[in-house]
Amino acid sequence: MLAANILLSLAMFAVFALIAGGIYLWRKQDDSQKGLLMIAAAIVILANVLIWTV
Repeated sequence: MLAANILLSLAMFAVFALIAGGIYLWRKQDDSQKGLLMIAAAIVILANVLIWTV
């Protein structure tokens, strides 16, 4: 059970990092598609974490 908690915590850190990086890249005009893909990946990981916690 401890390993699952650690992995879920790492996944949430990854979500925050992906969202921050995605917003940063999205604001730059030349890398907006990569930023949106990073935000989409963060949403997918967040959905997985929510599923595993329920």
